[in-house]
Formats: sequence, structure tokens, C-alpha cells
Amino acid sequence: MRVGAHVRRRSGGIDGAVDECRLRGADAAQIFVSNPRGWAGPRVTEEDAAAFRQSWSASGFGPLVAHAPYLVNIASPNRDFVAKSRALAGSTVRACDALGIDFLVLHAGAGGPTEPAAARDRAATTLRIASDTAEHVRVVVELMAGTAGAVASTIAEAAELLAATDIDGVGLCLDTCHLFASGYALDTAEGVETLFAELVAEGIAGRVALIHANDSLFPRGERRDRHENIGDGFIGQDGWRAIVARPELTDLALILETPGDATRQAEDIALLRSLAG
Repeated sequence: MRVGAHVRRRSGGIDGAVDECRLRGADAAQIFVSNPRGWAGPRVTEEDAAAFRQSWSASGFGPLVAHAPYLVNIASPNRDFVAKSRALAGSTVRACDALGIDFLVLHAGAGGPTEPAAARDRAATTLRIASDTAEHVRVVVELMAGTAGAVASTIAEAAELLAATDIDGVGLCLDTCHLFASGYALDTAEGVETLFAELVAEGIAGRVALIHANDSLFPRGERRDRHENIGDGFIGQDGWRAIVARPELTDLALILETPGDATRQAEDIALLRSLAG
């Protein structure tokens, strides 16, 4: 099990991410490859991409994850908006391939409250287009926190969405805060067991590619997506002990998206490793 964090690339490009990993004692990272709050796609030259790949390879860290910009809504009911989302997702996929990034995370998105099937179909189409565009990077879809109109927040909804993509290449990203907000009892060993049993029952356990490791600022089931530092939220240390003990996580990366600075995230990473034994 590798443990990393979402880090900011400084002016040094990938070297900034490598330095940030070292500050945290991390051995994996997640980054943005373009402005996370803008529609302008990534601008990556061949020279930049070669330097990026070489520096990351030399670090010995991995996997390397990219997160799509926040504006992307793969299920938007607005025709122009979903077209822009697909275009930005496509340019991000191409940049990830050039940079040698392993996974690209796209949120499952949200549609209108009265059209869940249509929203799911739009999301599935977007995921299929993005995955078909990719040469190296694997597209993974992140479950939502049970918010209004969300295409997929539960494991059953994830299974429906993955089936609708009609391809095997799209993976699944589980965000612990999102799952907890959706009602999964990750604060108890029994609840953690139930989650992984449901993944098996829905036939998608093998599709889990990545974990976003975030505690929750709010109690279980409140459908509020507010991340907290590990152990300080309502999942708590008992929940995290049960989560990191799962054998299914042995070959996966846990990526923090917690609000703490590098020092606090280093403490969180050390805590997760200690809880895992």
C-alpha cells in the first residue's frame, strides 16, 4: 500500500511535486495538470513532458495521479457544458499520456434531479470517450458524496455507471469522505466490512484503482463533502484502522486530499502507516 497526497506543482514543474512528496514522507502523488478552476486545457511541450517523466521516474515514487479540473461535469444536462467538459477531459487525457501519468480522476458528475438515467448515460458516454482517447493513463471515476443529482454515490450506482460505459478500462476511485457522507459506516469495522462485501456483491471489487483518503468534518450520512485531517473527523482512528487493514488495499495507493499543510499531512501519512502495521 502506497500513501501519498495531492500536491501543488511549483514553478519547477514535476520537481516541485517530488519535493512536496519528500516533505510529507509520501511515495505517491496527485496533481492538477492545468488550472483546476478554469476551462483552459493543459499546455505541455514535448520538452516539458520529457523532463517531467524523467524527474518522476528518478524519484522512485508512484503511482502518479492527475485530477480533472473542478469545472468538469461529465453528466451535465446542459448540452454546451457537457461538450466543454468532454473537450477538457480529452485534452487532460492527452496531457496525462504525454506526462506519463498513471491515473486520471473524473468525478461521476451530476444531472438534473428528475433525469437520473439520462444523467448516467451522459456520464458513461463521457467516460467512454475519455478512456478511448487514452493510450497510457487509466481513467477512473470518483463517487460523489450523495449530493443532489449525483450520478453515482453508492456502490450499486457505481456498478450501474460502470456497466453503462460498456468498457472494462474505466476504474473506480473511492473517496472515504464521500462514502461516509453517503451513509457508509466507515467509522466501524462492521461498516468497512459491509462496504467491501458490497463491492464484491456488485461485481466491481476488481475495478477499484485508487483511494482518496479523507476524514469527514460532518457526521455520517449528511451528504456534505467536507474533508478533515485523518483521525480528526467522524471516521476517526478506529475507522481508519479498519480501512487500512483491508487486504484489498495492499496494491493500491491512498491519496490524501486533507486540508492540512505539508507538516500535518506528513503526520497523517505516518499515522495511516502505523495503523496499517
